[in-house]
Amino acid sequence: MEKERVIEETIEKYEKYINPAVARLFRFMGLSTIEQHASGVIITDSNGKDYIDCLGGYGVFSLGHRHPRVVEAVKAQVDRMPMSSKVLFNKPMADLAELMAKITPGDLQYSFFGNSGTEAVEGALKLAKVHTGRSKIVSTVNSFHGKTLGALSATGRDLFRDPFQPLLSGFAHVPFGNEAAIAECIDADTAAVIVEPIQGEGGIIVPSDEYLPALRELCDRHGALLICDEVQTGLGRTGRMFACDHYGVVPDIITTAKALGGGVMPIGAFTARPQIFEEYVTSPFLHTSTFGGNPLACSAAIETIKVIYEENLIEKAETKGRYFMERLQKIADSFPGVIQEVRGKGLMIGVELTKEGIGGLLMSELINKGVLVAYTLNNPKVIRIEPPLIIEEATIDQVISAFAYAVEQAYEMLEDL
Repeated sequence: MEKERVIEETIEKYEKYINPAVARLFRFMGLSTIEQHASGVIITDSNGKDYIDCLGGYGVFSLGHRHPRVVEAVKAQVDRMPMSSKVLFNKPMADLAELMAKITPGDLQYSFFGNSGTEAVEGALKLAKVHTGRSKIVSTVNSFHGKTLGALSATGRDLFRDPFQPLLSGFAHVPFGNEAAIAECIDADTAAVIVEPIQGEGGIIVPSDEYLPALRELCDRHGALLICDEVQTGLGRTGRMFACDHYGVVPDIITTAKALGGGVMPIGAFTARPQIFEEYVTSPFLHTSTFGGNPLACSAAIETIKVIYEENLIEKAETKGRYFMERLQKIADSFPGVIQEVRGKGLMIGVELTKEGIGGLLMSELINKGVLVAYTLNNPKVIRIEPPLIIEEATIDQVISAFAYAVEQAYEMLEDL
């Protein structure tokens, strides 16, 4: 009875003090429970039920939940100095900046640290404008770059943009994966083209191998910067350290967040070529953050990067992702009336359904079977699968079994209509 009381009180607090619509949605999806504990790929609720986390906090938990090395690094930093004075030198931030220069593509060198992906995008957009002296930003339809004012201006879905119009001026949106559309839009006023190498919230959309190199060439030709938003795709998720590495492209600025904190601390960053950073070197206080680059978050990020390499998580993402997609494709082949397409790279996988309404049913059935997933924010027809990169084949097999059952249930429902 005590558990039920705590659950009900928590839901009531959501309704009264957070958002009643969120509470209703959780109840509708069969999520009338509280997350209590997490370890590795498993989340346990207050009733003791285990869930395989195939959502991974939208890309946050690449190392799984509470990776012991990251937790220990943060605990050790707490005992030294949790927050920076902002006056004396901050060694964890310096060490992390050096690491970022080593792992990012090409000659990217200087990093600025914030607390989230949307902050990283805001900083990248500002840097592009101050470097070029130009005002136009080209983005893509159905892109997702965040929901603060500047990042939202770059985000490519009207559902999120329209309530806040007028947004920042100078933003243009063209279809993703279409080089000709970018070529037609980019001009002498363009400061930057911002693009996700693989669209995440847009539905796990993988462009052609020629797309990103074409954008690089167009930006070079017009003197514009190329910003790769790797907040969701970065740090091993797609089977490369960064998704742009699949295409041999070096952006002028790259944004990271989500997985960078190892699932333990929030942190975001943008990293740029040295010549792009010149204005911030000349005027270092043009862009600042009180909590950005704090020692706790930087310690978590340093250990996260070490774990990614030392546990071969990039290679595991590639091989496990291939295994996952092959198994999902077999289900798709058996139920073409339910699944339209399986696509992705590494452990960033999208399952596009034939009808939008099927997504809620699939999610509900999977949750009942102890598997957590969600649909992509800008395309509700696509179920996203982004488990921790540490997931093992035996666990993938459990997910596949639950997924097959859920798809069969959806098929039977469609047959009855």
